[in-house]
Amino acid sequence: MSLSGQHVAVLGGTSGIGLAVAAAAAEDGAKVTVVSSRRASVDRATAELPTGTRGLVADLTDGARVRELFDTLGALDHLVYTAGDPLLLSPLADLDIAAARKFFELRYFGALTAVQAAAPRLQPGGSITLTTGTAGVRPGPGFAVAASLCTAMEGLTRALAVELAPIRVNAVMPGVVRTPLWDPIPDEARDQLYRDSAATTPLRRIAEPADIARAYVYFLTQPHATGTVITLDGGAVLV
Repeated sequence: MSLSGQHVAVLGGTSGIGLAVAAAAAEDGAKVTVVSSRRASVDRATAELPTGTRGLVADLTDGARVRELFDTLGALDHLVYTAGDPLLLSPLADLDIAAARKFFELRYFGALTAVQAAAPRLQPGGSITLTTGTAGVRPGPGFAVAASLCTAMEGLTRALAVELAPIRVNAVMPGVVRTPLWDPIPDEARDQLYRDSAATTPLRRIAEPADIARAYVYFLTQPHATGTVITLDGGAVLV
């Protein structure tokens, strides 16, 4: 099943995994639109992606703006949601509850709002692919909020797969990936995180965005997958 001529919108598609998904979908022949809240990010991504890729700016935490976005997008074959702020990691004793609520705004409620707006516009055979993470099944200290978010995204995926059928709804669950998500961590600590994570996985390597993008394209083109979550963590949850 090819994406040739199909319209794929990647919300959060201007960096990291989302950018890699946009590139992979375009390579498979899709008409791609990437969305970010920052104009500079959109301009940078569209300059890097194949000619013809469209870039739009939208605050995905603003419900009215999200509905306007999908009015602009028009008919759509596939929605991919990879948008997310850097992870909120904090010991429970130090956790800022207001920051925890805000963390859910983009990653969970942003995704839910986007799906609500996109569903009536998806063409027959269309799909939605969301993003979760292995923190939900293998949390560490300080991961209370991140783990909760990941678990919520898995439940949302399964519920939407039932409610929106025959639209297919799936999710990708990456482990540690070398993306700008980790940029707030100081360079030395980030490099140590990558080394430690690689050392504790059977594959002994950190995933690159292009590795993970393959799973999204699989869901876009796999006509019999729905309610499915693919784990791509180099085997970390096994050890």
